[in-house]
Amino acid sequence: MGKVLFKGNEALAEAALAAGCRFYSGYPITPQTEILEYLSWRMEDVGGVFIQAESELAGINMVLGASAAGARALTTSAGPGFSLKQEGISYLVAADLPAVIVDVMRIGTGLGDIAQGQGDYWQLTRGGGHGDYHTLVLAPASVQENADLMVDAFDLAEKYRHPVLIASDAAIGQMIEAVEIPEFKDHDIDKFDWSIKGCKKGCEQRKIQNVYYTHPDYENYLREKYEDMEREEQRYENIRVEDADLVLVAYGISSRVCRETVELAREEGLKLGLIRPITLWPFPVKAFEEAKCAKAFLTVEMNILGQMTDDVRLAAGGKYPVDHFGSIFEIPESDGIIAKAKEMLEKEGV
Repeated sequence: MGKVLFKGNEALAEAALAAGCRFYSGYPITPQTEILEYLSWRMEDVGGVFIQAESELAGINMVLGASAAGARALTTSAGPGFSLKQEGISYLVAADLPAVIVDVMRIGTGLGDIAQGQGDYWQLTRGGGHGDYHTLVLAPASVQENADLMVDAFDLAEKYRHPVLIASDAAIGQMIEAVEIPEFKDHDIDKFDWSIKGCKKGCEQRKIQNVYYTHPDYENYLREKYEDMEREEQRYENIRVEDADLVLVAYGISSRVCRETVELAREEGLKLGLIRPITLWPFPVKAFEEAKCAKAFLTVEMNILGQMTDDVRLAAGGKYPVDHFGSIFEIPESDGIIAKAKEMLEKEGV
């Protein structure tokens, strides 16, 4: 299909259907409720199942059941609701089950507020539940990427038999842009030899349980699984990084401002570049290899504590100053970012 105008949340929902998702269970919470509303009628059009669950806890556990049966299953939430899903996500990991979970981020801890934010980075990338696990995390920066990365998320979930998170935010979820929805494809719910199926009397029953109890070498299995992800799945976009004295690092809505900031700074003779992580985990360490002239790095995030700075320090080998620019209340603006960059470079004698 050609390009059409879509709100970010609705593009994400339509792309899930295009990817073959035929099961959704979720609970309304701003700023992602349009996903729920859209799928409440659109899922029926494609012969799928939509359930408005009684809570986020129920929603994630219904996804676990649908995934165990071989379906491409989706749930979405924001802020407090995403926090409630953490136990269910850890159970999906423990059982080697694929699923896609969307967090349309909003500001604040606790209940927070309904405005855009990027304060869930630690929870998304560190694993919000207990035990040893990571989740693959994709961070769209446009309505088009909301659609494209949704398709990728289902493919990655099945490739690794693992939940995949999409880290959207309220700004991207609520904006309207021209977008091309990927072509629809069918998903065969019966294609997996591990999924639960009905069976005749006397046949061996399939079951889903914690892999820890059954795998003969669980430690190496788990370690190698995440090593494969880190090696194969780092995604990023680098913009004018090769000769940059200072490199901005930003994802999602903040990266769009930073893209403009780089060009404005260059017009002033200030050599800025931008690394845009598309995977928040695995963090794109490879992107930093291109920043050969960098004297410092500046993360631009919509949070107070600079949640991505530790990953940037590690990716840069601990050799360079790393600072943070951002606020939970406002999308960062170019003038403020440039002023902060000049301040950092002056300290470095550049």
